[in-house]
Amino acid sequence: EPLLRFRSLAARSRGARGGAGAETQVGNDLGSPEPLRWLLRSPFDRNVPVQLELQELLFDHVFQRLGVSSQGCVDHPIVLTEAVCNPLYSRQMMSELLFECYQVPKVSYGVDSLYSFYHNRRQNWPCSGLVISSGYQCTHILPVLEGRLDAKHCKRINLGGCQAAVYLQRLLQLKYPGHFAAITLSRMEEILHEHSYVAEDYTEELQKWRCPEYYENNVHKMQLPFSNKLLGSTVASEEKQEKRQQQLRRLQELNARRREEKLQLDQERLDRLLYVQELLEDGQMDQFHKALVELNMDSAEELQSYINKLSLSVEQTKQKILQSEVNIEVDVVDSKPETPDLEPLGSEQSLEDVESINEFEPLFAEEQPEVEKPVAAVQPVFNLAEYHQLFLGTERIRAPEIVFQPSLIGEDQAGIAETMQYVLERYSKEQQALLVQNVFLTGGNTMYPGLKARIQKELLEMRPFQSSFQVHLASSPVLDAWYGARAWAVEYTNREEGWITRKDYEEKGGEYLKEHCASNVYVPIRLPKQAPRVAEASAPGRASGTGNSSEQA
Repeated sequence: EPLLRFRSLAARSRGARGGAGAETQVGNDLGSPEPLRWLLRSPFDRNVPVQLELQELLFDHVFQRLGVSSQGCVDHPIVLTEAVCNPLYSRQMMSELLFECYQVPKVSYGVDSLYSFYHNRRQNWPCSGLVISSGYQCTHILPVLEGRLDAKHCKRINLGGCQAAVYLQRLLQLKYPGHFAAITLSRMEEILHEHSYVAEDYTEELQKWRCPEYYENNVHKMQLPFSNKLLGSTVASEEKQEKRQQQLRRLQELNARRREEKLQLDQERLDRLLYVQELLEDGQMDQFHKALVELNMDSAEELQSYINKLSLSVEQTKQKILQSEVNIEVDVVDSKPETPDLEPLGSEQSLEDVESINEFEPLFAEEQPEVEKPVAAVQPVFNLAEYHQLFLGTERIRAPEIVFQPSLIGEDQAGIAETMQYVLERYSKEQQALLVQNVFLTGGNTMYPGLKARIQKELLEMRPFQSSFQVHLASSPVLDAWYGARAWAVEYTNREEGWITRKDYEEKGGEYLKEHCASNVYVPIRLPKQAPRVAEASAPGRASGTGNSSEQA
């Protein structure tokens, strides 16, 4: 069994401004990837290594965890997987890293899905077949004829488990906007592995989900983490009534204080105006006109009008003060726990309004709640546990369906069925019949329940009437590639087939590949031959007689 398993991810922080160096975490040292999601980096782009600095960090992590001394060199042969039809530049950089940095004695490159294919071969299996490999970032359709990969007709779909998880995250975030932050990519990958399945007939399955009974029997519920504390307070109703009465008394005292202040100001102004009016009655006209100018008034009529208004205002304020005192006395004598509704400051009711409201109270007695029965505690409005649940309905089949219908996420690509039919049409009828006798499914994205039945249905639709085919699923879609590489390394350790030595690297370059049963096809770089330069005539007469200067240039 493999001694070390981790995801090919690395997170490098920039470090503090105080001078602390950058910290790098690789593989299992990351723990949960969600807090570091924005720092995560991978050396791969569509299964092709493009950042060799991160790849070196991953190699250091592997050799350190396995206990391999890498001070001077790594004195062990290396078996490494690569992408289908891997670019020569990528293989060249990988060979340079292994031979120059780690001083490995020899290395072998192979395709992971082909390792899995040969690991699952049985005695009755043919050497030919159609390998469907769906991984984290892409899906490959690989035809194998007579034990070797036919690289000319390999096809790739740029969809895999990563795109399915992102699509599922988008669906659930739109469905539950209140739990946007809790619907993380890690949880979506867990839902894909444990709750999703591939529908044999996608349209018919959607019609089934419309039935309420089918929905209730097949919906899956995911419980999100939540706090058990109640949103509202659990204060007893009696304490709330007491607090409400205290607030009422404070507001009444505040209103009484404001009325007294207003009454005092109005009384002082009224006394001032009455004093000016007495000057007019005493015949002191000079002092009277001088006082009118200070008050910004024009005539005695205007003075009389202001006096009448202030007198009325003072009388009304005195009545309100008396009314508020009566209300306070009634509240003290009354034993009902219910308190009247508060109104904004400055909009107090008169005694007549209060009496008219009391007359109509018996008419609405049935609509008023019974306040005499105290409530023990404030109950929550809803169940918090149910609020933090995700109901997985059609999302269980919509996310895996993107590898068959990429248009669901707006991708202009062909699905697995169309691509498989396109690859089969490149061959003769005899070769097609040979390939479909061994359709092999491998990769982590092929572990959905129902995928094998869906591939069988698609083959049944595209193959001729009464033609036979067989679909096989890898025994361990994730680890079979490692098992196959292990078996190949044990069998070919003492052979030269498939191994690239340091001498081969120095003589033939880093892009060189020795082919074997599970490897890519090596296509060397063919530089175009340069055409021999034609000797130009050196006669000045010929050069000057070939046209104007622009044509010569």
